[in-house]
Amino acid sequence: MEKEIEMRRLTIKTFHIEKVEFSEKTYIENGILYLRKDVVDNASVDEKLIKDINISIVNPNNHNIFVNSIMDFSPVATKVLGRMGEGITHVLTGVMVMLTGVDEDGIQVAEFGSSEGILKEQVVFGRAGTPDKNDIIIHVDITLHSGKGTSRPGPMAAHEACDKIIQEIRVYLKKMNGRLCNERYEYFDKIKPGKKKVVILKQVAGQGAMYDTGLLGKEPGGFLGCRSIIDMGNMPILLSPNEYRDGALRAMH
Repeated sequence: MEKEIEMRRLTIKTFHIEKVEFSEKTYIENGILYLRKDVVDNASVDEKLIKDINISIVNPNNHNIFVNSIMDFSPVATKVLGRMGEGITHVLTGVMVMLTGVDEDGIQVAEFGSSEGILKEQVVFGRAGTPDKNDIIIHVDITLHSGKGTSRPGPMAAHEACDKIIQEIRVYLKKMNGRLCNERYEYFDKIKPGKKKVVILKQVAGQGAMYDTGLLGKEPGGFLGCRSIIDMGNMPILLSPNEYRDGALRAMH
């Protein structure tokens, strides 16, 4: 029998965050993420589309708050070595990013029904794609100009602005000593001659405006540099298991 052929190895190292605070600069120390209080300046937004950005920290005991329509939950992860699906990735646990949006007239940025309301009533925590109930949430709230939330440029500008803000955390995370990680996981893409070939089909959103999917961004789960499934004509895309594990998809809906 032929031997297994190892195609790719992906190492994911996690760093657990127990607290998030605003500070004069962005860094991580002793399980605390210090986020520069004027980090929004990094967004360099399209002022024709975006009117305002607010960033706040939502702690696990503070889910009884009103939020605008939820556009996305995303992890904070970065490539340290290699390309998507191989090499080394650093990721934060205990914290997630929540992007919400509304326009200046109070129209929620949503397509088939909006999700504004009390946070604990709008989110089922602890599911795939949602924060755990004990996670800290970095809340990025975008206000678009009047009418800009009903066509693709507005929501895409919101995702871009959010990703630019989070990139400052990634830059520091990229430089963290991997030997100090809390957990380490290794995944292998292998060819197993003579064994059954398995393909998993995943249907993703590609309808326009808020219903889009980004592929293979510059960072795991990131928006910057990703390619829209709509712009690619909603054609089938083949990903390796490790590309999928490493955050090749950004579900923008």
